[in-house]
Formats: sequence, C-alpha cells, structure tokens
Amino acid sequence: MGKWTRRAFISSGIIAGGTLAVGVAIRPGDRSGKVADLIAADGAAVFDVWLKLAPDNTVTAIIPHAEMGQGVHTSLAMMLADELDANWDEVRMQEAPAHKEYANYAMAKGYALGDADFPAFLVDTVDGVFLTATRMMGLQITGGSTSVKTTGQQAMRVAGAATRSMLLQAAAEEWQVAVSELSASSGRIEHPASHRSAPFAAFAERAASLPEPAKPRLKTSSEFTIMGTSPARLDVPAKVDGSASFGIDVRLPGMKFAAVKAAPVFGARIANVRNESVQNMPGVRRIVNLGDAVAVVADSYWQAEQALARLTVSYTESGNERINQSDIFNQFTADLDKAVAEQAFETDVKAGDAAAAFTAGERIIEAEYRVPYLAHATMEPMNCTAWMRDGRCELWTGTQNPLGFALEVAKALDIDADDVTLHNQYLGGGFGRRAFPDYAIQAARIARESAYPVQLIWSRAEDTRHDHYRQANISRFRAAINADGMPLAWENSYVDKHDPAEATHIPYGIDHQLIRYTSSQSHVPWGFWRSVDHSLHAFFTESFIDELAIAAGADPYTYRRQLLANNPRFRDVLDLAAEKSDWQRPLPENFGRGIAIHRSFGTIVAQVLEVEIVAGKLIARRAVCAVDAGYAVHPDGMKAQMESGIIYGLTAALYGEISIRDGAVQQSNFHDYPMLRMSEAPEIETHIINSGESMGGAGEPGTPAIAPALTNAIFDATGTRIRELPVQRHDLSKPDLKARDVV
Repeated sequence: MGKWTRRAFISSGIIAGGTLAVGVAIRPGDRSGKVADLIAADGAAVFDVWLKLAPDNTVTAIIPHAEMGQGVHTSLAMMLADELDANWDEVRMQEAPAHKEYANYAMAKGYALGDADFPAFLVDTVDGVFLTATRMMGLQITGGSTSVKTTGQQAMRVAGAATRSMLLQAAAEEWQVAVSELSASSGRIEHPASHRSAPFAAFAERAASLPEPAKPRLKTSSEFTIMGTSPARLDVPAKVDGSASFGIDVRLPGMKFAAVKAAPVFGARIANVRNESVQNMPGVRRIVNLGDAVAVVADSYWQAEQALARLTVSYTESGNERINQSDIFNQFTADLDKAVAEQAFETDVKAGDAAAAFTAGERIIEAEYRVPYLAHATMEPMNCTAWMRDGRCELWTGTQNPLGFALEVAKALDIDADDVTLHNQYLGGGFGRRAFPDYAIQAARIARESAYPVQLIWSRAEDTRHDHYRQANISRFRAAINADGMPLAWENSYVDKHDPAEATHIPYGIDHQLIRYTSSQSHVPWGFWRSVDHSLHAFFTESFIDELAIAAGADPYTYRRQLLANNPRFRDVLDLAAEKSDWQRPLPENFGRGIAIHRSFGTIVAQVLEVEIVAGKLIARRAVCAVDAGYAVHPDGMKAQMESGIIYGLTAALYGEISIRDGAVQQSNFHDYPMLRMSEAPEIETHIINSGESMGGAGEPGTPAIAPALTNAIFDATGTRIRELPVQRHDLSKPDLKARDVV
C-alpha cells in the first residue's frame, strides 16, 4: 500500500467529503476536514475528529481533554482502541487542539441526558443541538470527572465501534465475502475460511466510501480486551525522561518574563505606581499597569520578581477593606437566622413531612459545622506565555478549558476569537483552578504592550492570595430520632449553593427530609475545587450521621448499614470498606477508626481511616477505600485517583484554611498553607467494585469522604467531635468530650 499524504486524502475526498463515517463520533455532520490541518501529519489519514490511522497501521486517538495527572490520555485511548479491536501496541494519543470542533458536546450531552437513548434518525439532531450550544459557550472543559463517562462512553467508544464496522464492510467487499465471515482483532481483519489476514490500514480508502452506521453496536463488558486492564500510561514516559512540556517549560525566541501583583483586597484597583526605583534595574524592560494589578517585564523571572517587590504601589478602596473572617461567618449566621425567621429558603430536597416528624420524635439531635475557604495550591504555579503579532495572539499554557480561554482572551483584547490560538501544555495540577482564565488574560494584555513573547508567572504568594476559592460555609442539622435511636426526620440548612446540585443529598432511608439553603455571598471569589460542593457537604452529612449513631449507642458502620437497607449498591460499597479495613478488629489504645460514604459524579466511595493520637499529635495510619464507578476502565489508574483524592482531601481537612483579614487573604505560601508531607501520608488500600452500573468519574470522588472519615476517627480515638475544619485548629489532647457533644 502506498504512502498516504494529507493533501492526497483531502483532494481525493477521504477527509473533506467522503471521510470514513463513524456514527456519532463525527456527528453532527462531517467535521474532520475542518481539523485535518491541525491534527494530521503527512502520511496519516484522518478518519474523523477522534481518530486517525497511519499507513503503518498506527491508530491515534485524538483526546479532547487535558492531561493533568489523571491518566485521561490513556483511558480514553483504551476505550476507542477496545471498540476498534486495535492492537494496543499500535495505539498512540494526541491531545486535540483548542478548536470549536472539539467543544464538549459529548460531555454536555452526557451531563444533561445521562445514558438516554435515541432512535438513529434523531442522533444527528440531538448531537447538533449540543455541539452548537457548546461551541457558543466555548466549552472544551476537562473537569467534573466527566471524561470517561461522557466523552469516553459517547464519543471514543462509538468512534472505535463505528470505524471497526466500516473496516469490516470494506474488507468484505474487497475479498468478496460476507461480513459475518470476518473478524477483527489486534489491528487486523481476518477471514478464517480463506486464511486471509490484513491490517486495518489496507481497507481504509474503501471504507471511506461507505455509509456511516447509524448506531454501531458497542461491546458488553465481557467482550472487553483492553478496557479493564492496566497498560502503562501513555503520558508517563515523557514525564519520566523530562521531554514533557508543561506551561512553564515553554521557551520562544526573544521571550521575556513577567511577574505580577494584584491589589491585595478583592475588588480594589491600582491607584498609583511609582517606578523610579526600578527603572534602571538590570534586565527590567517595562512596567505594565493592568488596572487591578501591576506587572514587571524583564529578561528573567528573577529580575522581574525583584523589581516588582521594589515598586511602590497604592490602591483604591473597594469597600471590603474592613472585612475579616469572623465578619463573614457572622454574616452566614445572620443570613441563616433570617432565613429561618422568614422561612425564606431555597429547597434542595423535601420529602415527607419533616415538621410533623419532629413533633413525634423521641429526641432531637442538633449540630452546626463550619468549613473555611480553600485554595487549590497546584504544584506548578499559574503561568501563561503570550505572543501578540499582526493582530493575532498565540498562547501557551496548561488549561482545563482551552477553547474558553481563547474566547475570554479574545474578548479582553477586543479581537476575533479566530485570531487567538492556544497551544495547551501538560498541567502541573489543576483541581479546577486552571479552568479560570485570569492569568491568561493578564499574559495577553502584557504581551499586547510588548514587541516580544512574554511568559507571565505568578509567584506562590500571588497564587495563594488571588485564587478562586472553595467556599467557606456553615451547615446546620437537626434530626428527630425514635426510641431506638433511628432517625425519623432529617433537616439541613446551609448557605450558598454551587455545584453539583445533588451534593447535599443523602443515601439513607429517612422518610422525612428537608434540605435547604439561603444566599450569603462574600467578596471572596468562588471557584471549582476538587469535587466542588461534595467536598464540604460530605463532611457535614457524614459527620452528622456519625453523631446520630453515637447518640443511638450504635456502631457507626452498622448504623449506616441499617439505614441503607433499601440501597444495596451503597451497602455493598460500605460493606467492602468495612470488610477490608477489618472494622470489628479491636484497636490499640490511642487509636481511632472512622468511616464515611458518599456518592459524587456517579461514583460511590466509602473510606475507613485509622488514626493514632500521640501527645495531641495526629498520625494517619491506614486508609481503606472501596469504590464503585460502574466499571474501572484502567483499574490501576482508578486506584491512583483514589489515592490522590485521599491525600488532597486529607491535606485540606488537617491543614487547609484560607482566612480573610482586612479584606485580603492572610496566607501566602506553604509555610502557612501547608500540604500533607509524604511522611504524614497513611497507607492506602483501594478496592474496586465493577457493578456494571453506569460509569461514573474517578478524578474527584476520592476526595469528599476522607474528611468525615478523619474526624469520625478522631472522635473514636479521643471523644473530641470536630465540627469545624481544619483539624489543626483543635487541641486533640483534650479529655473525653462525648458528654457535651450531643445537644
């Protein structure tokens, strides 16, 4: 077979007109020609926006999601390759360009419609609606633990299955045999009766002329040959040998560096900049007043940072200068009180008649919990390289939303979105932070004032003090329990609801429920933080259910299990965590064990944490995690995600606290916003259930349950009930407080 050139394919119509149709993978319409120049190399054939096949039979999966350590470049490629019956050794991946053809229509569709099925004649229409909407919104997002369950399920698998179907049909025509006599495996098509065998690439050109299958058949899990295994991750070799390019690794000819400092109080502006002291400093090129921040551009980042520190900057007042953290919590309390007095809540859940059940209860249990603001603290600081030339802007950065970044930068520069090109890089940690384009907009505005490319790097202090924060919150609970200590009614009131909507829901069989919230916004900017609202509400609800168990004199595991009698999937996960942790095993003195369970992003996670308290110091000894995400595409990767989520959540629960003084963030770096050290990490075991239910996510569900498992373990060890995070605020050497913990 001769070498294919990109031009030859375009001219012959394989890309532009007769591109191999692969069902929903390229719907709506044939979009591959629009991106061929961006993703193809000479010698490669682009079959659709998700897949290209080289003459040497190499299959490349085009992945529309950013790789930030979660392994998505591998898991999505596995889903495509499995349905295609490709040879995994011949599978490669390529991250999709920031282009509207890669807008997350599959993600949006999956988020909005779940696993809803449609007749074949409606698929184009439904997909077209979502593609149009996501293009307009600039959505090319990696987040919400959606990559596998939406893009993987609704795009990658379908693309692989459709391509396989068309290659088989092409082979049948080529060999003049029935399709039913053919099989595909390991990148080849076989005809056992005639002992003929040929690689996929041999049939690509003929396949391009065939009609696309409306709804290609997807494999059942028993047919998977690649999914469910744990091959070496495709992104790891480059990260090991140092060839992987993160945003901060970008170097361009003539590039300069910029350091930036924003007005410390959110909402304030730059009033005046006196730059006499830095004008003659070595390497300093220019000072740029961005309105709400000032930047120094220099030959090196060190020179820029040194000059920035010597600038004399004054700020306007925003009206927030006298706000302290206690004022914010007082506001939350007042707004909750007002909502109670006026019965002016928004409702999450209303089931049964909670008010009547409270009058019938034997006892009323109440508690109030608090969590602080949290920063993301990504290991790689925020950075973006921008180059403005001839009215066009090029960006190099690691982002969770490349298309959205391009649109926001275009808006800030008042240029057309098509005049912004973004080259996405590996992300040194995301956790939701890199979905916000503030640093890219700054870089672009600085580059507009410069005749050379500029790499803007935020210092750790700038990142800590100008993040988009996980919200602080107060959550109040009341429960009515019967004579056996079992809950008759559950009432939960809190401030400020974000996403996802179901974060406050509980899995327990309590007939009468009222879950509600009221607005109480502060001047502190909110942002997506790993697992978003699940991270705080799991702490609230799983702490309170633990308090009910203690009030009932029951074992916390068996109490939960009893309340999950009609929720067998939850109970299976809970049982597995208890079994693997050897829940009933007596613990040594000063040890404690806590359990928690929570569902987020379609995945149920139960965790048991064992801790030891020595002279008031906490040591996390062992974490046991049970997870049901429906099916683990890459089991080793799922375990890594659970481990990562536990470490991230444990860090926040033990240490995480962003506090406000005089309107500004007090913390600045790892000395006052510490991370869990390797020596502090517990042993972690993860056990997976492949229940066969709809696939859930893996990137975020490992985080929510660990905070309540931790505080429940502390209670077990010390009798101290932690109702306000972080744990480091509390003296764990106190004597038994059980007597005063239940109101």
